[in-house]
Amino acid sequence: MKRTIILLLACWIVACHSPDSHEEKVASFTADSAMVVSAHPLASKIGVDILKKGGNAVDAVIAVQFALTVTFPEAGNIGGGGFMLVRTKEGLFSSLDYREKAPARATTNMFLDEKGNVIKESSTFGHLASGIPGSVEGMVEAYKKFGTLPWKDLVQPAIDLALRGVALTNRAAEDLNELQGDLKKYNSVVPEFLIHGWKAGDTLHWTDLAHTLERIRDKGRAGFYEGETAKLFAAEMHRGKGIVTEEDLKNYKSKWRAPLVAQYKNYKVISVPPPSSGGVALIQLLKSVEPYPVKDWGVNAVKTIHLMTEAEQRVYADRATWLGDPDFSKIPVDQLIDDRYIDKRMS
Repeated sequence: MKRTIILLLACWIVACHSPDSHEEKVASFTADSAMVVSAHPLASKIGVDILKKGGNAVDAVIAVQFALTVTFPEAGNIGGGGFMLVRTKEGLFSSLDYREKAPARATTNMFLDEKGNVIKESSTFGHLASGIPGSVEGMVEAYKKFGTLPWKDLVQPAIDLALRGVALTNRAAEDLNELQGDLKKYNSVVPEFLIHGWKAGDTLHWTDLAHTLERIRDKGRAGFYEGETAKLFAAEMHRGKGIVTEEDLKNYKSKWRAPLVAQYKNYKVISVPPPSSGGVALIQLLKSVEPYPVKDWGVNAVKTIHLMTEAEQRVYADRATWLGDPDFSKIPVDQLIDDRYIDKRMS
């Protein structure tokens, strides 16, 4: 009998880290019908509440996404983008691409000086490094296809959190203190919440964010990509010498793409296609090690580590060579995940 592995890739702009283990009580849970896992317990609770109201998994994802914007902005925010992989109870699956896109005024050499040298940090920090955010559009598009509860019910919990305030963990307080310099340097208007010496237990209120979320609650997509929020966004970009415009925001569109499906031993693996590199890389890695007796060698055995290192070398070489945005480049996905190709690479 073949089994199915569902791999959910919900990727936001910054890699996620969990709260310190000594701050959050770790417990083991068993559920009979559903479970919500996220980077912050308050966001997870909101997801559970949505399920208890009769919402489905996508309803819960949307509510958790907006809640993370407030509780854990390093991992989930409305300034970034991501991917969503959905499998319905009928066994149908969909993949949504809502990654950030380059603004219309972007050019090939925009991060190089007149001599062709890279301008340090220009592609990673500041206004010019910012893409057009896709998170809100992604949530709206997912809701249009799968949502069941009223849209306002999914956004309101995040607004309540932002206005009520969130108590900082040790990690969150340390991060905020460390970011003070960058936040002052890269914002043309110094945020009100920047004070010196945040500590665990302090309550952080996100009043401006709450008002932004209110516009998303009331007007959906237009509450973010048009109107007041878009004007504020474009004005900040202009002040900071960025190039994202109101027109860029209005024109942004997420896209449904066919998921990648492959076989690994007796499992069907379903993952996200390009422009994510994750799905192709994951399938290549699994297929690369499949012929080898890893179970017999054991975890952390020299042979196992050597094999996985060799597989990762080849996968990342292919990633750098072939993977990109399928809207702008031809990517040989079928070849990259073909058994014969992978066997030849591993030979």
